[in-house]
This record gives sequence, C-alpha cells and structure tokens, in this order.
Amino acid sequence: MTSEAVRRMTMHAIHDLLLSARERRPDGTALRDDEGSWTYRELTAHSHGFGAWLRDRGIGPGDRVLIRAAGNRKTLAALYGCSLVGATAIPLSPTATRRELEHVVRDATPSLTLQDIPSVPAAGEPSSADLDALSDPTARAAHPALLIYTSGSTAAPKAVVCRAEQILFAVTAIAERLRYAPDDVVYCRLPLSFDYGLYQTFLAAHATAELVVAPGGVDGRVLTRIRELGATVVPLVPGLATILLRLARGRPVESSVRLFTNTGEALPAETIRELRACFPRAGIQLMYGTTECKRISIAPVDEDRERPGSVGPPLTGTRVGILGADGHEAEAGEVGEIVVSGPHVMDGYWNAPEITAQVFRRPADGSAGETVLHTGDYGYLDTDGHVYVVGRRDSVFKRLGVRTSTAEIEAAARAVPGVTEAAVLPPLDGRDAALFVVASVPETEVLRQLRTLLDAQKVPGVCRTVAELPRQSNGKLDRVALRSLLTEVSP
Repeated sequence: MTSEAVRRMTMHAIHDLLLSARERRPDGTALRDDEGSWTYRELTAHSHGFGAWLRDRGIGPGDRVLIRAAGNRKTLAALYGCSLVGATAIPLSPTATRRELEHVVRDATPSLTLQDIPSVPAAGEPSSADLDALSDPTARAAHPALLIYTSGSTAAPKAVVCRAEQILFAVTAIAERLRYAPDDVVYCRLPLSFDYGLYQTFLAAHATAELVVAPGGVDGRVLTRIRELGATVVPLVPGLATILLRLARGRPVESSVRLFTNTGEALPAETIRELRACFPRAGIQLMYGTTECKRISIAPVDEDRERPGSVGPPLTGTRVGILGADGHEAEAGEVGEIVVSGPHVMDGYWNAPEITAQVFRRPADGSAGETVLHTGDYGYLDTDGHVYVVGRRDSVFKRLGVRTSTAEIEAAARAVPGVTEAAVLPPLDGRDAALFVVASVPETEVLRQLRTLLDAQKVPGVCRTVAELPRQSNGKLDRVALRSLLTEVSP
C-alpha cells in the first residue's frame, strides 16, 4: 500500500489535511495574505485556538457557523476551527447583499454568525490529544462539514450538503491530476465562499504548498503581485483572465507561473491562445465540475491543443454518462445530459427534499446503491471517454427551428474584429435571443459580421454594447444582471 493510500485512510475530517501537512512540513509557509504569513505549524495553532474559542461558546457537532469568508488568514483558521469542533461551516461571500445574508440565515439557521471574524490567539502548538479533545470523532462524522451555497443565478441560492468523506475523496482525486508540489505558490484571487477558491486551501494543504489569499475584487496590481510573490499556480475564471491579459498588453510576460487552471466558467478558446502568448512558460489545465460533486473531469495540461473543447477524462473513481432526450445512454459524440456517480457526489440540498430528489437520483427500490447526479449540463463523450461540455440545459435552444447554444454564438461574436467579450441570453417568454458585447464597433456591424460566421437563424435579433459584462463575486457571468440591462434598454 502506498504512503498516499495510508494517508488517505487516516483522514476523516477536513482538519486532517492540515494536521498531515503540519506533520510533513511544519515550518513550510502554509498561508499568506496582505498582512503576513503562517507556517503549517502556526496555521494549526491558530486553528486550534479558534476551535477552542468556538467550544467555549458552546459550538460543537451539529451546530452551524456562518462565516463571512474574506480573503485572509483568519477565515482559514475559522474554517479549520469549525472542523476541529465538528461544526458545519457555511462560507459566505463578504460582498453578499443583505437580502442574500437574510436568506442564508433563514435557510441554514446558524448557531453563530461571524460577520467579522475575530482575531483569536493561537493556542500554542497543540498535540493530537489536544485536538481530539475539541470534539468526538463519531459525533463529527454524523454532521456535514460544509454547506456551500450555489450562486443562485436563476433562483434563490441553495446549499449543497458536503460531508467530510466526500470532500476528502474529491481533494485526493483532484490532487492526483493537478500535481501541486511543496514548492508551489498557489495565488488564489477567487472568493473562499466559491468552492473553486475554497478547495485551493485543501489542495495546498494536501501538497504542503503555499497558498496566497487576497481580498475580493481584482485591481491593476494583480499581475505585479503574481510576480512579487513568485506565484507558480493561478486558478482562473474568465473575468480574472481578462484582467491579466489587459495588464500584459499582448506581450510575453516574465513570471514564475507554471500552470493556469480553469473551471467554474469555461475560458474561451481565444482567451487560452492569448494566455499562451503572454505567459509562454505556463501550461493550461481545463477542468469541469459542479458544487454538487466538486469536480468531474480534469484534462492533462495543454490537452486542448489535441482535443479542442475537451475538459478531460473523468476523475479516478468517477463515472460519467450521457443521457439522450429519451433517457437512453448516448453514443460517443451524441449530446445529452451529463450524469455523474462516485464517492464525491454530495448528499443533496439543505432543506430542499424535492429538488434533491430531482437532481440526486437514488435507487428507486430504496437500496443503498449509488446516487446518480443529474447535472443539468449538456455535453458528450468522445470515443476515448473524454468529456465535452456544451452548456446548461437552458443554454441550448432552437431559434427559427435551428439548434444552437449560447457558447456557439458567443464564440462567433468574439471572433468579430473589435469585440473583446460577448454573452448571450437565450430566448425567453417571447423575447428573442439577445447578444451583449464589449466592443469598439457598432452593434449593427457585429450582427452583420455574425451572419457571415453563423447560419442566419442562429444570429440573435438583439445586440447591445456594454462597457463591461456584469459578474458575480466568484467571477462568473451574472445573467440575472444581464436580463436587467436588457429590460432597462428595451422600449
């Protein structure tokens, strides 16, 4: 049995990732923010201190703790502290609106809400016995480790119920593909309330790498900070990639970045080409996943050169199927709904049994067989089993009898000279599909050139120019805000 297999068998809680890292690399830098850094020894001590602080306030297994998850060291100490006492952590964006906060409080009924995380002293260097004394392992295992709220782009946010064993399996399977190393510096500009950002914490601990967290938002110093910190790995969403490319000004950049990763929202092909031109030493690793099972597939580095559009083969231990319109198992190349099973499929949605039953399909006979996650994403598998994602259920539609997708139209729009960004709203309630562009050319010219790139039936009837595309705090496109913009400019 390998040392990795032994380590995995001894992990039963999120904080076990931290304890293992402290054991292997106690004086290695674990975490850095704008105020300073902690070693793995120090991060463990601060997490222990936070766990003791929670315990003194009566927080233990079964309690839920809502944390406004700012990009700093205190947030990570609080998250690990929750794990140590067996509480369920609920990371929420520090930019969440009052309405969003009130919804989460009503839905999750936390025992404690930390609007501002207190500065809790470190509790010295705890022994294993000290840490075990904070909570009973059996009691911890009976409750979720995390409730992660989805973005709520189309409805009220839902909380995905995540147990420690599911999280740990996902971390191990992802780490197998990404291969973070002890000398890596992972620069995370993503919110810690966003699972893509949050899991950087776990992946860095798994590899005993250094994680750099930053406050929300992206400013003009992001490229400078990457250079100053010697960042080697940068997780990307399209919004952050756009900022980096703007700062690079189309020229090769001297940096230590060896790897860009992407999930959450796919990087356009032209963005990938520009990243390679500006960061010629960096590989690009494309991934696909959902909060409901964390990650589904990861491509080998730069595989998109050989398999354009692929997000790689399923993770080890993950089974991916494609269901056609009539529910049959689709053939290779046939588009249908992506369904997933494996040990990382989460438990369901908090306080939402009906939606859980629709998305997390359990055996009809009530047996303990595998749950099948119906992602609501559409795509296909090639003959080698690599995954290709077309889009969400509502992003694939017919216009004038011809099937198309938001992704197809957006890619064509970005190919129009003068267009730097594009987003499409599918037809809805009698309204035609609408295209939004960040562009230096007139809207009529964008539509004219689109007709040379697409079938005429696929070209949206509406085009609007905007200064920038609205995005959520996690960097994903905010289609709700786009709909509001369309309403504002409509006669």
